[in-house]
Amino acid sequence: MMDTLHDWLAQILVWIESLGYWGIIIGLAIEVIPSEIVLGYAGYLVFQDVISFPVAVICGTIGALLQQWLLYAIGRYGGRPFLDKFGKYLHLKSKHIDIAERWFAKYGPIIVFTGRFVPIMRQVVSIPAGMARMNLWQFTWLTLLASIPWSILFVWLGSSLGENWEKIDDKAAPYVQPIILIAIALLVAFFLFQYLRRRGKTI
Repeated sequence: MMDTLHDWLAQILVWIESLGYWGIIIGLAIEVIPSEIVLGYAGYLVFQDVISFPVAVICGTIGALLQQWLLYAIGRYGGRPFLDKFGKYLHLKSKHIDIAERWFAKYGPIIVFTGRFVPIMRQVVSIPAGMARMNLWQFTWLTLLASIPWSILFVWLGSSLGENWEKIDDKAAPYVQPIILIAIALLVAFFLFQYLRRRGKTI
């Protein structure tokens, strides 16, 4: 089973490499495999001088934005009925969408930025944003602000690991964990700010 999965992953990566920069964009837009792997492999291609670092980051950011636009559109135009019916085909679990909806209801647009750094949440947070009909320009801006550093980090890690790029999960952990904590801290700070502001208006 593991050999089959490894062969399947290898075939996808060869396909991405054959498409060059377009492979990075498409690989992230449809995210058949995790974005960290696509970006890490892009970094490996940078290491091999197949592609350039700046353009790999730009393509990674474009691909991430396209994916989030798609999820936003599903939330806005399909809504919960569409997700309940077809979500399983998109690997979108109802329980994760429920959590994303609660987070969006509690924290509002800021979750579109901070949620990008939290596992699972970054794949589904765009859906409640679409369902809430969040302003598309604001959504795009917050998504870009989060996607750019994420692309830079994993392309850089992939290029620095070189032939060992497949160990990117282990290498990324010391960087990702603090980012997650900072994202959560920002959420808490924003929530406290909103709470104190509302309380000040009622006094």
